[in-house]
Amino acid sequence: MELFDVLVLGGGPGGYLCAERAAQNGMKVALFEKKALGGTCLNEGCIPTKTLLNSSKMYRHAKESEAFGVTVEGTVKYDHAKVIDRKDKVVKTLVSGVGATMKANKVTVITAVGTVKGRSANGYSIEADGQVYEGKRLVIASGSETVVPPVPGLKEGLEDGFVLTNREVLDEKTLPKTLVVIGGGVIGLEMAYYFASVGVEVTVIEMMPKIAGATDPEICKVLTDAFVKKGMIFKLSSKVLEVKADSVIYEENGEKKEIKCDKVLLSAGRKPSTAGIGIETLGLEMDRAAIKTDRHLCTNVSGVYAIGDCNGKLMLAHTAYREAEVAVNHMIGKPDEMRYDVVPSVIYTDPEVASVGLSKEAAEEKGMTVKEVKLPMSYAGRYLAETEGGKGFIKIVVDTDKKRLVGCHMVGSYASEIIMTATMMVDTELTPSRLEKLVFPHPTVAEIIREAIFHI
Repeated sequence: MELFDVLVLGGGPGGYLCAERAAQNGMKVALFEKKALGGTCLNEGCIPTKTLLNSSKMYRHAKESEAFGVTVEGTVKYDHAKVIDRKDKVVKTLVSGVGATMKANKVTVITAVGTVKGRSANGYSIEADGQVYEGKRLVIASGSETVVPPVPGLKEGLEDGFVLTNREVLDEKTLPKTLVVIGGGVIGLEMAYYFASVGVEVTVIEMMPKIAGATDPEICKVLTDAFVKKGMIFKLSSKVLEVKADSVIYEENGEKKEIKCDKVLLSAGRKPSTAGIGIETLGLEMDRAAIKTDRHLCTNVSGVYAIGDCNGKLMLAHTAYREAEVAVNHMIGKPDEMRYDVVPSVIYTDPEVASVGLSKEAAEEKGMTVKEVKLPMSYAGRYLAETEGGKGFIKIVVDTDKKRLVGCHMVGSYASEIIMTATMMVDTELTPSRLEKLVFPHPTVAEIIREAIFHI
């Protein structure tokens, strides 16, 4: 039997980066992935959705270019099937790249369902395809799965293809005429926005009184207004009661209503995927489906780590990347720990939304004395030059006692790229007086951060 230093269960962002980093530090690694390397993010999430959103952006620019002095003669056509084909090509290229990286680092990749068998004489063991593999350490990176609420007709709809999850919707080569999206969180919004942008009549049903979960309410208002302007319909504070063969029954303001549609996209959230993989043999401490971990990604069982969505901390690919690095550094004795308070988040619609750190309200709840500065994105010349009628803005939150930036929240073009600048400022705890000395290239939309700092 072959003995490994590390067994990694799951080949998503956290899993494959953990395998890579461990191998680079001289460890012998086995990586188990039942489907394709890259996990949900690369195959069914982050990358495929951004590929589609980029195509829809080009389509919108062609249709809405007159305000910028560009007129398109004739009909602007959108070929969804070709967009899906291109998405598949992008995914295939990136999956191949991950595979090549594993090979280059001499990681043993087992493409099969891996099941934890528990402790062994050499540490821990995983069975896959009838063979048992042993390792001194075990990293669980089993990801997450779609939440399926107990709504009558929902499971039947998933079985017959009327209801789609993020997995199936990305393979549909024909656009529906009408789409109902169950859930107004980040994943649901991005896909709803995509379909609405290319001509599908989209209705979003959300239980909460606003979209985008914990996102700043003022930002949510800007998003909602922009989406409604593009034809999207929102049913907020509404509850789905039943899914029929060609419609969705929901409750709005105490009234039972029905909406006919061609397809339904289920996007009611995700949960850690930890059932059926054998972890009950380890005696891990759990928080419902999530595996409990400390700031080093260690579980309560020595030598066992849990990274990525399965620990339920922050279900973001870049969180999993960083968790993988922290876990490997703990294995090799290198001081490091996970800081969830400086992990940025993004919604890749148009306008984009990005944030990092604390809101004013969250900071005050922690007992901080803070000042919030809010400025319209139009303070940045490039934003005004490139955006017609944009309502974007930035909010920065400053701890006035410790004199440091503790939060940044923005909505507008390039927000997904700009947020890293703010993340570094929050992470390094630079004072406003030091931040004022930073030189931003001009003209860039990122200059809005500089403008906000000078308004503290």
